[in-house]
Amino acid sequence: MIMNYIEKAHIWKIEPSLDDALKTELNTMNEEQLEDAFHTDLAFGTGGLRGLMGAGTNRINIYTIRRAALGLGRYLLTKAQRGLVVISYDNRHDSRRFAFESALVLSSLGLDCQVFEHLRPTPMLSFAVRHLSALGGIMITASHNPKEYNGFKAYNHTGAQLNLEEADQVIKAINAIEDVFAIDTMDDSRIKTIDESFDDLYLNQIASVCPLSGNKHLHIIYSPLHGTGGTVIPKLLSEKGYRVEPYAPEMRPDPDFSSVLSSNPEDPRSFVNTIRYADDVDADLIMVTDPDADRLGVGVRTKDGVILLNGNETAALVLYDILESKKADHSLPENGVVYTTVVTTDLIETIASAYGVKTIKTLTGFKFIGEQAELNQSSTTYLFGAEESYGSLISDVVRDKDAVQAVCRLAQMASVLKSKGQTLLDLLEQISKRFGAHAELTQSLTLKGIEGLEKIKDIMDHVRHHPPLVNGQKPVQTADYQSGMVTDTAGTRPTGLPQSNVIKYHYGEGTWVVFRPSGTEPKLKIYVGTREKTMSDAKARATNISNRLIDTIKSI
Repeated sequence: MIMNYIEKAHIWKIEPSLDDALKTELNTMNEEQLEDAFHTDLAFGTGGLRGLMGAGTNRINIYTIRRAALGLGRYLLTKAQRGLVVISYDNRHDSRRFAFESALVLSSLGLDCQVFEHLRPTPMLSFAVRHLSALGGIMITASHNPKEYNGFKAYNHTGAQLNLEEADQVIKAINAIEDVFAIDTMDDSRIKTIDESFDDLYLNQIASVCPLSGNKHLHIIYSPLHGTGGTVIPKLLSEKGYRVEPYAPEMRPDPDFSSVLSSNPEDPRSFVNTIRYADDVDADLIMVTDPDADRLGVGVRTKDGVILLNGNETAALVLYDILESKKADHSLPENGVVYTTVVTTDLIETIASAYGVKTIKTLTGFKFIGEQAELNQSSTTYLFGAEESYGSLISDVVRDKDAVQAVCRLAQMASVLKSKGQTLLDLLEQISKRFGAHAELTQSLTLKGIEGLEKIKDIMDHVRHHPPLVNGQKPVQTADYQSGMVTDTAGTRPTGLPQSNVIKYHYGEGTWVVFRPSGTEPKLKIYVGTREKTMSDAKARATNISNRLIDTIKSI
């Protein structure tokens, strides 16, 4: 039976076992708030759950977490009669509670669970799944989202997030659960904790991505933005010999992110405090990781101030360094592969091609890169993977993006460059001169609630049927990942990728535009990529195109 939001809210209100805090919240909600909280069930997407915390079926709370854990557990039991699930969590409100609630549900199914005793990064969870030969994993996090959010990331036995087929099976299992208040939990010997001694197992593997010893002449300021990175990154850099100074006010795990203006390294506001401090202590480099330490933001301090690098730029820097190093020591494999996505800079493919390395493009989301790395491991050698949203992976001992690895490699690069009187910015300029000046810009329109979802749908329908002009030019190629077809002067052919509500328009000479609704936030994302002779021209063109597209979309 399909119930409306009023009926669902009533069931929650009269439920005698309802959590007291959620009951209090329910009794203070107005009609509009009740509708938003109960009009639908929080959707389990390809990466899991993510949403606002609070009371309701469309919120993250112990009941929606238990439902997700039960669905995942039932799916995992179709793969094996018994096995282990590893669970970690970040600094957000109730993250630890949600982690252990998940373990209680899985334990009731007869599954063993190992839960990190203290908060630890997402990439460390991925590593633990692989290292412990687990059936799967759970990470309780909302990644870079604001403090009001939390989430449930689901991992398969490879350490990658669930692929599309697996997610569909979990969704079916979740949808079969009708009563969230009747989910069994069991606290028994199947639930064990992972203590901090496990850190060294992970860090010893990660240290291999930055083999050179550090040098104290490079002064690094680091912030985990109150999140998980603080548990391992300062230790790693210090043990490698770097002069790293953790920014104390942001080192404390804090669910309210009290010392920062943003929990997202893509947002320049997340650097406000560390930039000020770096100026005070004359530091060279600022590194900031998001709450679950899978994304990294980098700031390079110059005489004119701190210049922030975006995710495309840091990815290009790391890839170039990896390939140049392997070429120099004659270790570049003939079957090497680099992974990127359809919204990431073309510079990744350009650099890889110059070294004779194949590039494989996936849809947006590192789950697709992790899946492809697993599928191709017997016939290829993994070299690097990256997406524009400040995430990359150097060593595939992890199968998700890993800011811990990126921090170590970029620290090594910056140290070597400083010994030559240069910075990461100088190297980026050299790369642009050699491979072309590529510039990309991502803008987001936040459209919340039921009306926001409808608005996003309307905009996607419009741009799909009315391709935007760029400086009066029509696209020369359309890749519609929803229909699964690419159309250009050569005809129409399959994209070769899974279906997704994403459309990409190419305008020739390195210019492209992508429209994509976010899978984790109430946002429509618009990506622009350009290539020009100089970086200033490329950035100006990207900005001009992006601003015109935003103006057009707002008028729809």
